[in-house]
Amino acid sequence: MSDHREFDTHPTEPPVPVPYREISADALRGLVEAFVLREGTDYGTHEYSLDDKVAHVMRQLERGDAEVMFDPDSETVSIVVAARPRARR
Repeated sequence: MSDHREFDTHPTEPPVPVPYREISADALRGLVEAFVLREGTDYGTHEYSLDDKVAHVMRQLERGDAEVMFDPDSETVSIVVAARPRARR
């Protein structure tokens, strides 16, 4: 008996940027907290509070150094380094 498996032949959709200002304050806080609490997030030898880490990521979002991305295939949202960080003035 052969194993006939169907493979998903639909092309994957690229992630879509989501303007962080269009996310409610509570949802954005939860997203940023989940991001900074992930295992593997390294802030060096100095210890920072959760509020400090959240503020750091929020500043990155405000400067355009990071952005919120929605992945339509997995239906998940993440924070990533901006594809084109804004030039410093």
